[in-house]
Amino acid sequence: MGTSTLEPSDAAAVHGAAPAAGSEWLRIGGVTLAVRDLDRVATFYRDVIGLELIAQEDGAARLGVAGTAFLDLLHRPDALPDDPVTAGLFHTAFLLPSRADLGSWLAHFGRLGHRLDGAADHLVSEAVYLRDPEGNGIEVYADRPRAQWHWRDEGKERRVEMANRPIDTPGLLSAATPWAAAPGGTHIGHVHLRVGDISEARRFYGDALGLDVTAIWDSAAFLSSGGYHHHIAANTWSSAGASPRDPARAGLAAVTLDVADEAAWGGIARRTGLTGRSLSDPWGTTLQLRAA
Repeated sequence: MGTSTLEPSDAAAVHGAAPAAGSEWLRIGGVTLAVRDLDRVATFYRDVIGLELIAQEDGAARLGVAGTAFLDLLHRPDALPDDPVTAGLFHTAFLLPSRADLGSWLAHFGRLGHRLDGAADHLVSEAVYLRDPEGNGIEVYADRPRAQWHWRDEGKERRVEMANRPIDTPGLLSAATPWAAAPGGTHIGHVHLRVGDISEARRFYGDALGLDVTAIWDSAAFLSSGGYHHHIAANTWSSAGASPRDPARAGLAAVTLDVADEAAWGGIARRTGLTGRSLSDPWGTTLQLRAA
């Protein structure tokens, strides 16, 4: 998500229920970051975000939950620092299983003495924002039950209502239980990208990859499969007009997409010309496709 302002919803819109949970044919399987200081960044994701360090060897570290890795860090000590005016990562969004888990993490974060970049009630979720030691954006969030999400219009114009409202910090903290680490079920719920052009992002992630547009904000688009609020978001808030990403920079190296069935694979292949297991978006972001 982010900090843009949502256009007012149409009070006359018809609200409906989203498809049931579990119907997504595509989900985020993982994110790969190129980092300049591997030990420092890996320690941050372990101690602050609560991920398990599953493996570390010369040049790489893998982190996740309950033995399942979904964050790969590649050591690139000579990489140029990431630049927010270029295409790349806006944030990786770690989805916790419950509101109580989010409250527990928030209390843990406060005890560490760190400061958040922001927090918001998005109607479909509650979220907080921060950055890792190299400036990579992070969202930690918990979804509201799908029955509480409001949808308007139908077909290709179907949109979910999202907003940036003040978060209920006291309520979250009151729901907290002792924090030890990210609980089982934690995963990457969505990835938000910096891109050069929103229309082009909609053509690639919507028309070519096959995701549904679920919301349009000023200079941002949100897309998903199976009625989730969003698996991919893209904005031009700092990166309008950006050209393909310089691979010599630190930051986002790849996004892994888990594809659930052969029909979905076939559709992506037809629309994109995919012949292997990876492709790139218009800004050079590598998308690695994996059978779910």
